[in-house]
Amino acid sequence: MAKAFSLAHYALFSLRTSSLFLHRRRNALSHFTFSAPFSSSSALSTTDKRNWRRPVVSVLELGGVKIAKDDVVRDDPTNNVPDTIFSKLGMQLHRRNQHPIGILKNAIYEYFDTNFSSKFDKFDDLCPLVSVKQNFDDVLVPADHVSRSYNDTYYVDSQTVLRCHTSAHQAELLREGHSHFLVTGDVYRRDSIDSTHYPVFHQMEGFRVFYPDEWDASGLDATAFAAEDLKKCLEGLARHLFGAVEMRWIDTYFPFTNPSFELEIYFKEKWLEVLGCGVTEQEILRRNGRLDNVAWAFGLGLERLAMVLFDIPDIRLFWSTDERFISQFRSGQLGVKFKPFSKYPPCYKDMSFWINEAFTENNLCELIRGVAGDLVEEVSLIDNFTNKKGMTSHCYRIAYRSIERSLTDEEINDLQWNVREQVQSKLNVVLR
Repeated sequence: MAKAFSLAHYALFSLRTSSLFLHRRRNALSHFTFSAPFSSSSALSTTDKRNWRRPVVSVLELGGVKIAKDDVVRDDPTNNVPDTIFSKLGMQLHRRNQHPIGILKNAIYEYFDTNFSSKFDKFDDLCPLVSVKQNFDDVLVPADHVSRSYNDTYYVDSQTVLRCHTSAHQAELLREGHSHFLVTGDVYRRDSIDSTHYPVFHQMEGFRVFYPDEWDASGLDATAFAAEDLKKCLEGLARHLFGAVEMRWIDTYFPFTNPSFELEIYFKEKWLEVLGCGVTEQEILRRNGRLDNVAWAFGLGLERLAMVLFDIPDIRLFWSTDERFISQFRSGQLGVKFKPFSKYPPCYKDMSFWINEAFTENNLCELIRGVAGDLVEEVSLIDNFTNKKGMTSHCYRIAYRSIERSLTDEEINDLQWNVREQVQSKLNVVLR
């Protein structure tokens, strides 16, 4: 597995802790990982870059994103967005005040409004279709970095993606003159399947710019001043959300901040990673007309924190329309504990096949989602071996379970046969 990072995800995998720093998989404790060994950027021509067009403004409405299907799912050789992902566009769970994601977002807003006199501008309706430049280049992700892979990112065409992180809007907001802002939104990433991973999730990024007269009076240099202010701000936010908890700062590395930190809290007898943050690299400020400034930035994953605060055990529940889920939450009530209403047992099906050089687990999971949707609970590799001829076999266990009803044997068998047929025909593997 290759290690990866990107500006709005740092702890986004494993529940996506951060919107600012790229995801981390469950088997990597300190870095984000991706399964694809290639980068799409090398195939992009100068003509492609010139031809990228921002989506038409009319597709975006205040109060909800309205995007036509052919704006996202296209007959283009670089398009890898399935119908299942298009169906999530515009749902904007973070703008629903009685939904756990919206309740958490508003609680964070309340903290910043109270402690910073409404100084932070808030953005929660920015269009999720962005350019490759916005998503990667503007936040200093290297041109050959694995995070640009078609295996991990949803491409509409060679120069347009569904944003992987809310940091995709950072440079634009700086150029527009915003110096304090919070950006919340739905973000998209091809991913594994289990109770804490989903290809659509929600992030919030915070950004604050300082001016020379602010740090001159402190007696600290600009970087030390920004780092001290950042830690004070985020410690206050952690107390606002979790109460009087023990906290600790972990030094880390990100390519877009220096110094960089992770904040952990001691919650329910274990250390919980809350967010990633740091002092913004001067190159980002310089490129966006902030030559004499210093800034900090942080990012957090709303699903990760909401699952902890509301005791929600399965990330699929956030997308449920079942009244037994929806009715448990009220606007402004942070931390109401979810009461499970479904105890339907999972059904396990195993599938073995000889892989080829092009095979990736993300492609497998994407295909299974396309067949079974949210009826698939988990896909896990339970066995692999290489024979004397150098052929490698993988055995995956698929857990089917609805969070709302009992599945019939016939329904599960139909799903599994469809999955097997699709895996063999579309991934070009040999079933065993």
